[in-house]
Amino acid sequence: MGEEAMGRRAVDLSGAEIRGDVEGRNPPIFLPRQPAASPLLALDIGGTLIKLVYTASCEGGGGGGGDGAELRFAKFERRRLQECFDFIRAKGLLGCNGTRSTNENVLLKATGGGAYKFADDFREKVGVCLDKLDEMDSVVSGANFLLQNIPGAAFTHMNGQRNPVDVSPNNLFPYLLVNIGSGVSILKVTGNRKFERVTGTHIGGGTMFGLAKLLTGCKSYDEFLQLSQKGDNFVLDLIVKDICGELVCQKQGLSTSTLASSFGKVITSKKRLTDYKPEDLASTLLSAFTYNIAQIAFLVASLLGLRRVFFGGSYIRGHKSTMENISFAIDFWSQSQMQAVFLRHEGYLGALGALMSYGDLRGENLTLDESKEEEPHHESAAPVDGTPSDEENDNNIFPYLLVNIGSGVSMIEVIGKGKFERIIGSHLGGGTILGLARLLTGCSSYEEFLELSQRGNNLSVDLTVGDIYGEEGYPKIGLPASTTAASFGKVNSSKLSDYKMEDLAAALLNSFTYNIGQIAYFVANLSGLKRIFFRGAYVCGHEKTMDKISRSLKYCLSTAAMMASEGSGWGSPRSKGEVETTFLCHEGFLGTLGAFWSYENMGIDSLAAHEVIREVLLGAPYTGQFPSLPVTEQQENGENNSLEGEVKSLRHENASLKAEIERLQRENAELRANLGAATL
Repeated sequence: MGEEAMGRRAVDLSGAEIRGDVEGRNPPIFLPRQPAASPLLALDIGGTLIKLVYTASCEGGGGGGGDGAELRFAKFERRRLQECFDFIRAKGLLGCNGTRSTNENVLLKATGGGAYKFADDFREKVGVCLDKLDEMDSVVSGANFLLQNIPGAAFTHMNGQRNPVDVSPNNLFPYLLVNIGSGVSILKVTGNRKFERVTGTHIGGGTMFGLAKLLTGCKSYDEFLQLSQKGDNFVLDLIVKDICGELVCQKQGLSTSTLASSFGKVITSKKRLTDYKPEDLASTLLSAFTYNIAQIAFLVASLLGLRRVFFGGSYIRGHKSTMENISFAIDFWSQSQMQAVFLRHEGYLGALGALMSYGDLRGENLTLDESKEEEPHHESAAPVDGTPSDEENDNNIFPYLLVNIGSGVSMIEVIGKGKFERIIGSHLGGGTILGLARLLTGCSSYEEFLELSQRGNNLSVDLTVGDIYGEEGYPKIGLPASTTAASFGKVNSSKLSDYKMEDLAAALLNSFTYNIGQIAYFVANLSGLKRIFFRGAYVCGHEKTMDKISRSLKYCLSTAAMMASEGSGWGSPRSKGEVETTFLCHEGFLGTLGAFWSYENMGIDSLAAHEVIREVLLGAPYTGQFPSLPVTEQQENGENNSLEGEVKSLRHENASLKAEIERLQRENAELRANLGAATL
């Protein structure tokens, strides 16, 4: 078609506004000057969903020579591709849509990995060719379209209140866009079509849904969300009160409901998967992963110096608890300096961006030009060799980040002997890994789980970039086909018997150890620390665990190097993205300890009891679905119904702490003796 005809295919945004129930899910967007006679259709074919945005005629067109049209929205599971084809035909979206390709097939705008993978299916079964657009470009274009053109498109959701956010187009940039799909992509947006993907995580919506299928038997993500509304995550989550007792929490000024370890109670429970209520399992999954996504978003925004964070993606679904969790977590970690903002049509950003590309005559369309791509940065590169030399002494080991991996994860900045401060933590730690492993595989110990994972293949259940985009991967943003896109994202069946236990174990180890390494890197970089030391019962001596953490650090380093070369400002001026990694464990690793004669020389020898308690308080702000969720009446009338019970609980905890300190002292003595013998 000629340029004049192409120009008529453009979307006219003049006077665009949301129509219908503004509080409803994905209400139509009225375009008063858009011709309704020639419908437009654009698709975003992701890892699990196909999203469609199309124009349709409506009543009450708005003058000015235009009869008016509406933008409407629809979605289908990717595995039900035929239903999508039937919908397109039924709505008459083929006859006059788009342009014509050289072989006279209709040419539709499409983005997402499935646009490449299913291009032949669309051509053969529907008779259309897909004009394949870059996914990240489309997502950013869609977000900017909403924020710059649609009043009321952005809002906050906190403390049960949904409030619109007025965004001035002149004061929009820069901002952080967190797109929650099967996996999570995090983008720094600095203008129209000006952005960079700074990082991402494979623990996203696909992970929640995959695990939800296995743990609860739910058939759809919406069913999972409904289940989570009815559940109580206190049943499975380990909280601060479970560790310290309520009297100690009050004495230390600590919140009793702070989340210490997601699924942590499962470790000591004799219950099997069938003994837990599906709604409690669903509630625990939702809180675990929404907090984690929010934490990563907060750390990345802090690294980039951004205070405006927008959340999009098809796995938000306008779900109140999802938005509530993310909002409260962002507010908690940022000390109210950041605010989570959501987009009303959050699941259709890619499809909206693709639709906006109709009639683009400036040579700036969103098509992926693979000839200009850089060499990909492989996640499977060799582990970081960050071991300090044996000649290092006490004066040059400080400061460093100590990452203690127990049931949860605690991250402590050590700046000198007896000088340290807990910075942050993560509730996704060893307790989460083992808790989920017990539910999914029935293993009874961490050693059994590790042995099981050694024989497994995580790719049997993990969704890779290749599964979404094909064998070429996504070279534009440096993601080879082998990169994990969504942990447990390939899970289709709700029957555990359809999967090998060793494959599930391998996927668990891969997802959570990588997550720990990634968060540790962000925290170290944000604090300007160049050394990270890992220790704890869930890492020491376990080769597979250390290898996974090392790989995640290596991948973060390579990403930081790439971003630095592009002048993104990624990384702290003090650290410049360079981080050394060492694992503190005794078996076979004495040479890596160098001058570290004991925990005393590391600056943390004389922890008082209350400091030990603080060390295990791990990172999530709360455990209920809402911050105001009280301790249940059953809990009040149970273990805390009398002072006598509290005293007994406190004595028990004090005895446990005393035993832990004595164990550390014995380890110190053994380490001194071993190192002394090694120097002879």
